[in-house]
Amino acid sequence: MDAVRMHAASAESTAIIDAVLDYSRRRMLASDVPLDRPQTEAELSRLIGATITDAGLGANRALNLFEHVLAPACLTTSHPLYLSFIPTAPTMAAIAFDLVVSASGLYGGSWLEGAGAVHAENEVLSFLAAEFGLPETAGGVFVQGGTIGNLSALVAAREAAKARLLDAGKELPRRWKIVCSVEAHSSNKSAARVMDADVLLVPAGDDGVLRADAVRDALAEHGDEICAVVATGGSTNFGIVDDIAGIAALKDEFDFWLHIDGAYGLTAMLAPETRHIFAGVERADSVIVDPHKWLFAPFDACALLYRDPSLALEAHTQKAEYLDTLTGKPDWNPSDLAIQLTRRARGLPLWFSLATHGTEQYRATIAHGVDLARRIADEISARDGLSLVREPQLSVVVFRRDGWSLADYEAWSAKLLDDQQGFVVPSSHRGEPVLRFAIISPLTTFELLTGILDTLE
Repeated sequence: MDAVRMHAASAESTAIIDAVLDYSRRRMLASDVPLDRPQTEAELSRLIGATITDAGLGANRALNLFEHVLAPACLTTSHPLYLSFIPTAPTMAAIAFDLVVSASGLYGGSWLEGAGAVHAENEVLSFLAAEFGLPETAGGVFVQGGTIGNLSALVAAREAAKARLLDAGKELPRRWKIVCSVEAHSSNKSAARVMDADVLLVPAGDDGVLRADAVRDALAEHGDEICAVVATGGSTNFGIVDDIAGIAALKDEFDFWLHIDGAYGLTAMLAPETRHIFAGVERADSVIVDPHKWLFAPFDACALLYRDPSLALEAHTQKAEYLDTLTGKPDWNPSDLAIQLTRRARGLPLWFSLATHGTEQYRATIAHGVDLARRIADEISARDGLSLVREPQLSVVVFRRDGWSLADYEAWSAKLLDDQQGFVVPSSHRGEPVLRFAIISPLTTFELLTGILDTLE
């Protein structure tokens, strides 16, 4: 066996690259990309057999199996009819540049190894920090997703609280506590489990909004045991934004770290129509937003920002002899700002798309999604047998089919996907099964949505 065969530029590698790029081009530019559907493990095993063999299948056979068997068994999350969970809708520019990032052999963990990539990522982070009203000294890093972003921010919050108490000569609490709404994203509870901390679930109002009075009660009762308060900038289930301004004002009374989980919704600050909803974000100690959601970047990217990055450095910088050449210098090393060491330069596709299209195009596209959500909400309210659960704030619309049980919703959802008319799975609210449209893609139209509503009659 030739040891360099898999790595060297050759006729074989040229053919592999041509085949992969041809498929990528066809896929990216196709106007009829299917929504697709999952298959059972038994069916996939029957269709593809063993693919990992001693001699290998060859690139053409492997790519053929992917294109015709494996890819169709994966839902196209950027499809305009993918309306469940939170979809993705990367721009053509971002998708194309994701190929460039993979092809370029970049490492985005340190300035020494990836100064150009880190500089570009930092320009995006500075743009977002300015949009959110954070000071010019704010900074951060792109991590894998909202769960890692929230965990990293909350670890920094705990370490900052620990240092504050020790500096004041106080004892550390037996267990740390994190305050968040009962409607906060599950990743915050997951982060608390990893940190071996307790979650204080504070009740939200009937409208789903976490308000200052409830948070004040928790701060007054638990005091120094609280290392962070999490406010949500657009909940996943409803797109609800907490009373960030009121909660932030509590910093005048209490000393606490305010983290904004804006993974889905904080992007709406870029749209003038919805910017006012997020008043108070400028006082946050840390913020996350996921570009692979409503900033039209490919999976996977979460922008994590700190008001004071030095506190994140204290919490996250890894120490090892082989890393000494990187640490202790003024260089901006992204790996020192979150729970990670090895990292892909995952912010570059967003950088390229922003640099290509400009921020005004982004503002207009986000505003389009908000407007479409309001239009379809009005349509739902006007239809017999359908009713809104709540008025939408952003681009998530939650509604019910009157008289239906969970089994009715599940049967309807399965048929909708089988017919390739849409991917809309049931959710729930206070024990009641409901439906929701999560609108991200600008290719999702009013007509496509009303077509789905027609199937509920």
